[in-house]
Amino acid sequence: MKTDDFNTKISVLGEAKINSPLKSHGIPGEGGTRFISDNSRITVDVHVETMEGFIKNNQALPSFEQTGPREKIYFDPSKLKCAISTCGGLCPGLNDIIRSIVLELYHIYHVRNIYGIRHGLQGFIPDYGHDIMDLNPGSVSGIQDAGGSILGSSRGTQDISMVVDCLERMNVGILFMVGGDGTLMASKQIADEILKRKLKISVICIPKTIDNDIFLVSRSFGFDTAVDIATLAIKGAHNEAAAYPYGIGLIKLMGRHSGFLAATAALAQQDANFVLIPEVDIFLYGKTGFLQALENRIKQRKHAVIIVAEGAGQNFFDDQENQYDASGNVVLKDIGIYLKDKVAQYFKEKEIPISLKYIDPSYIIRSLPANANDSVFCGFLGRDAVHAGMAGKTNLLISFWNNHYVHVPMAASAGKRKKLDPRGRLWQSVLEATGQNMFFTD
Repeated sequence: MKTDDFNTKISVLGEAKINSPLKSHGIPGEGGTRFISDNSRITVDVHVETMEGFIKNNQALPSFEQTGPREKIYFDPSKLKCAISTCGGLCPGLNDIIRSIVLELYHIYHVRNIYGIRHGLQGFIPDYGHDIMDLNPGSVSGIQDAGGSILGSSRGTQDISMVVDCLERMNVGILFMVGGDGTLMASKQIADEILKRKLKISVICIPKTIDNDIFLVSRSFGFDTAVDIATLAIKGAHNEAAAYPYGIGLIKLMGRHSGFLAATAALAQQDANFVLIPEVDIFLYGKTGFLQALENRIKQRKHAVIIVAEGAGQNFFDDQENQYDASGNVVLKDIGIYLKDKVAQYFKEKEIPISLKYIDPSYIIRSLPANANDSVFCGFLGRDAVHAGMAGKTNLLISFWNNHYVHVPMAASAGKRKKLDPRGRLWQSVLEATGQNMFFTD
């Protein structure tokens, strides 16, 4: 990562002059405070060799501003109106995020006007006719136990100027946006339009992606739950494969451009023999091709388990015309079904009687409630989003970086994607755990 490729400065609406309603709690007998200073920073990179140039030239190390409550806030809670919107695909933890934001605003900052915008960006556009939902502790009670989002969601682009028009009409002071890379791009455009109009509206984004591929975010909420559920699919595939002579279990997991979920789930369960991800090219045929490697495994161990990320092997479809979804993303060709058919055809021609079981748990994973770890994580993200907005900070996302929660400017992350490093420890651990390389022989 090149640390000079992005600016870590956080935008503010103006000087924070109002005393925070939060009490300063220190350790008894030791004094101190719970408030975080803007000078509290977390270095972007922990690798010494990456920072050598800065250290040699006695320059300040690139760093992110740490999240947390500020002693002075920008908005008057008694007059503030806030809005929350969830966008894009469903993900475990959306309701936890909503609940965390509402409870922090209501109980800690005493904000009484909190609005839920239904069905993503559509909720801002009058033509869709979606109602606004009043949010308070009663309306969010117990929602963490349900999957999905009580606000609903939608995909697709909307007129940004109309979104800001709606915020003006509603007199919203803080907008909390929860979504993935498309939502992050839209949030940045909204913040830019607000700046252009010289409005005093804060835009805070909480990044959401099961793929865990948002740039400058080391962990996104819902990922831990996704790994949990994916391991159940792997267990099932392994049991099916092991029960039959020449049994093969094939599982397709999420991961449009990044293989983090496939790799992490494989390490969590360690029943997989092959893991196929977008970052590493797949070759089907030839002595060192995947199908030959699968045959080698089948002959040696009598069964095999394969995990494939949904974005893997898209090179097999280069001759097909691309289609696009409502958000402008390329609709991926179904590598799971493609691989299933190719494996079946290959072994049929070899006259090897395989028993092939195909599992795609994607939408089950997306719609389930968060597990305990993700629920705790969502609580931190929601509370820190509120602290940032109340302090008048804007145009930022709440990130988990180097084991700390930090503010990252939207411009530093929007339009970029984090990918698994094929030379990194995660992928090398996958290769060791699966032993898949030993089956690619001449």
